[in-house]
Amino acid sequence: MSARADLPTPGGIDFTVPPALTELLTRIRAFIEEDVFPAECEIDDPRDLLKSWHVVERLRDRARERGVFTPHLPEEWGGLGVGVLGMALISQECGVSGLASLGLNAMAPDEGNMHTLLLAGTPEQLETYLRPLADGRTRSCFAMTEPDVASSDPANLQTTAVRDGDAWVLNGTKWCITGADGAAFSIVVAKTGPDDPEASRGHRDYSLILVPTDTPGWKLERHPEWMGSHSPGGHPVISLTDVRVPLGNLLGREGEGFVIAQKRLAGGRLAHAMRWIGVSQRALDLTAERLLGRKAFGKELARHQALQFMLADSAMDLYASRLMVLHTAWKIESGLPHRQEVAMTKTFVSEAFGRIVDRAVQVHGAAGIAMDLPIAQWYTDARAARIYDGASEVHRMVIARNCLELATRGESTQAATGNLAA
Repeated sequence: MSARADLPTPGGIDFTVPPALTELLTRIRAFIEEDVFPAECEIDDPRDLLKSWHVVERLRDRARERGVFTPHLPEEWGGLGVGVLGMALISQECGVSGLASLGLNAMAPDEGNMHTLLLAGTPEQLETYLRPLADGRTRSCFAMTEPDVASSDPANLQTTAVRDGDAWVLNGTKWCITGADGAAFSIVVAKTGPDDPEASRGHRDYSLILVPTDTPGWKLERHPEWMGSHSPGGHPVISLTDVRVPLGNLLGREGEGFVIAQKRLAGGRLAHAMRWIGVSQRALDLTAERLLGRKAFGKELARHQALQFMLADSAMDLYASRLMVLHTAWKIESGLPHRQEVAMTKTFVSEAFGRIVDRAVQVHGAAGIAMDLPIAQWYTDARAARIYDGASEVHRMVIARNCLELATRGESTQAATGNLAA
């Protein structure tokens, strides 16, 4: 039977990786296997990477030598000009070790801040803040979350930035500010709109302000204990008391803070999902090895059907996660609407990550809850993943709202489910 001429031929949807990116991924895998994995044994305290920062610096030198440093940045900023789709594949490779992204200078929050500066920074701001960050000479932080309000609703944020002559004066408290200890500067989300609730413009009341951390009034109050992995600089509480910075430190235009932040967070949420896939793959590999290497009740664990089902469920979770990430990355890179897909991907992959690591803990038994192996640490990481960069419940609200808006107009909800068959 001949194929109908009006039907697409096989190969219309292509999942092959371009040759140039394949070669880059090969070099990144070699960097991870030959440089990153051995370096893990040199970290004195995984909860305080700053104590072993010389290890990170050496990894960055090796990344430069291998030509894989800052792959996410344009070439004029010392990067490789890799787009969102390419970074999806690179970040999955880096997910197997927290040192990998640090070695590439492509870790949160610095990676997101680099993109934010490229998106909204003036030439002067780019030279002052992006240049040293891109070179790996400084670190940064993004100060949004606050302890006294539900930060899942950003319009609750209370930190203010008030004009006073030629300066902004900032007051407020931030917490869970990743990387703040030792950061050279922060991008602070602050309310620049009127105090009168009746004059509120909602999200348009908020702006982004660049604040050097050596500015008087910026103070690191304390380091709370947090569940999950610890980034260089921790996740401390920061107070801002009459912090004065020039009006020129406004990033973008006044009132555009959340417009810019949403563009930043789309890539940031996807980057997290990419790395979770890398960790999940490593957890699944360890799980499979465990099933083959141990016996119980007279036969290998791999021959027990209940454990086989755990392996199969994790494999399916990983398959779905990869496809969601790649499709969402493709939509972002193609300039297509992607907010719904980012929300679905961040929610699904964070929860799949939790399921995969939970099964790994169960299969490993006592070894799964011992800190001798990385599995217990991944377990706590996975639980935190459902909260930061948007709690799962908030993303579900967005997803459901988009479905209902289509239904209200009498349209199919297909456009809110990835729109793959459009």
